[in-house]
Amino acid sequence: MSSQTVQRHESSVPIQRCPECTGDLVQTDQETHCESCGLVAEDSPVDYGPEWRSFDREERKRTGAPQTVTMHDGGLSTKIGFSNEGNISPQKRRRLNRQRRLHSRSKFESKRDRNLAHGLGEIRRLVGALEYGQSVRKQASKLFAQAQDADLLVGRSIESGAAAAVYVACRCNIVVQMDEITAKARCSKVAVWNTYRAFQTELEIPIPVQRPVEWVPKVFSELPRDVPQPVKRDATRIAERATESAEINGGPVGIAVACVYLASEQADIRLTQTTLSDAM
Repeated sequence: MSSQTVQRHESSVPIQRCPECTGDLVQTDQETHCESCGLVAEDSPVDYGPEWRSFDREERKRTGAPQTVTMHDGGLSTKIGFSNEGNISPQKRRRLNRQRRLHSRSKFESKRDRNLAHGLGEIRRLVGALEYGQSVRKQASKLFAQAQDADLLVGRSIESGAAAAVYVACRCNIVVQMDEITAKARCSKVAVWNTYRAFQTELEIPIPVQRPVEWVPKVFSELPRDVPQPVKRDATRIAERATESAEINGGPVGIAVACVYLASEQADIRLTQTTLSDAM
């Protein structure tokens, strides 16, 4: 593009002039003012763009909560609170309680939505009891919704579906044993295993294989005493060799515990097999 074309294009853009001194007007987010005399031509303009959220005190703006998969309605529903009820009459308080009850019932369009809300609530309870992060909760909630859409929860309890979804989400992010999930779940271990196998088969979830080297840090974290850092490095090195070897077979937890035991023996640290087995 030539310089003449650029000049012609720039000259076609209208420049606002100050009504007092014919200076140039500058428009900001808060106002439109003159650079020469400082006259404010317009303030508090209406922003027709989307709202956004900022935690900076100088740029904070009002916005609503974002959508989330951890709630059955995406987090877009409202609720009637309990604030400022001390100065109302008993008749109005009874009417508010009735409106609050009817409003909570109207959130569910069908029994399917009610089951989804119950399952997501159970996932929230499990994740909180196990002290896992929000990433596990979001992934488990999304998996539970997919399982419900695929009719995999028919004939199974909602609690087993929630526990299986949490176990799958943990297997994709962190190392975890089924006993940790079933210890906090409100169903039997057999039910969780059956639901987990159904999720894995029908939804075709690519669950990664757990390796012994991934379990070594967890073994050390469960020990009743602190272990020197060189022992941890030696145990990790032994676990890496055991992972690459084709002659060593067994569960990843047992191999990791054996690697920790060998590293502690080489460093002359008294970690008995009973201590290690009780830790895991």
